[in-house]
Amino acid sequence: MILFNKPYCSGRELEYMAEVCKSTTMSGNGTYTKLCHKFFEERYGFRKCLLCTSGTDALEMCAMLCEVGQGDEVIVPSYTFVSTALAFLREGAYIRFADSGKENPNITADTIRPLINERTKVICVVHYAGVACDMDSIMSLAEEHNLIVVEDAAQAVDSFYKGRPLGSIGHLAAFSFHETKNISCGEGGMLVVNDERFVRRSEILWEKGTNRAEFYRGMVNKYGWCDMGSSFLPSEFNAAFLWAQLEQMDDIQGWRKHIWERYDAALRGKELAHGIKVMPALPQYATNNAHMYYLLCPSLEVRTQFMKYLHDNGVQTTFHYLPLHSSTYYIDKHDGRALPECDRYSDTLVRLPLYQEMTDADIDKVIETILSA
Repeated sequence: MILFNKPYCSGRELEYMAEVCKSTTMSGNGTYTKLCHKFFEERYGFRKCLLCTSGTDALEMCAMLCEVGQGDEVIVPSYTFVSTALAFLREGAYIRFADSGKENPNITADTIRPLINERTKVICVVHYAGVACDMDSIMSLAEEHNLIVVEDAAQAVDSFYKGRPLGSIGHLAAFSFHETKNISCGEGGMLVVNDERFVRRSEILWEKGTNRAEFYRGMVNKYGWCDMGSSFLPSEFNAAFLWAQLEQMDDIQGWRKHIWERYDAALRGKELAHGIKVMPALPQYATNNAHMYYLLCPSLEVRTQFMKYLHDNGVQTTFHYLPLHSSTYYIDKHDGRALPECDRYSDTLVRLPLYQEMTDADIDKVIETILSA
């Protein structure tokens, strides 16, 4: 069976974690945490990076920094993981779900605009499959209405919009290093702060509501409790594992793109069985970080049959999100609007295997199995 996903180890994770065992800093914000922060800040030009225990934690920090609460509204795509909405909901905001665009699962300025009102405070975009939303139009809309933009870049490491790294465009951003992501430490995430007004408070929230980071830098002679916060920073073991992956970023990305491009060269433009189509073409403004390759079936019934056929022939695939607006938890809170494009992607999208240890023979088998359906 060709698995859908298999977590990757570069080979130096245990070596670096053993070094942590010998150090005096295991709890976090040590040598490897600082190396990871420096890597992202220098490579992508992020203003401030803070590793977190998960992408969910990074989003929760975004929600806290935005200071949303009762009476505020946050616009979020319905086609996303629950963490995107939950982070703001926990702070008391009302979630206004936006539909996906017709071209790909991302939300657009056109699906966002009708949802803006005097209570709107934040737009949270998700760069689905690492493919950029049209950020110029969304940032322009946000500026017009004085809104904060949060980029949920969980899938978007090393991806760009018109030459700008995703995660560097909005006021705040959140990344994930979950085992299913291109770069992983099992469970992990990162907050990115691009707006100067959020920098100082982000460190305080990160350090359980204390100004301990300033104390360690010698900026204050003692530290204490001065704000809300939580234990968002990960242990140094997570950071050491992540650093071993970041050292191999170019190799990891190179092979993932090789897999993606072989899929695309073999499948795009072909007449696939049962009306199945390859993923939409990349927008001209976006790059491909090879997080995901997916197909679109004409119906839920076809997808169910197609996935069973692939599984029976040794290829494991999966679908993706169930719409949040019609979830058991939120359906009675939703404003009742139909979100047909979100529902369409939820019913028809199939994700193909894509992970570091796939061989060319594995890739060929997936392609041949699809073409033989």
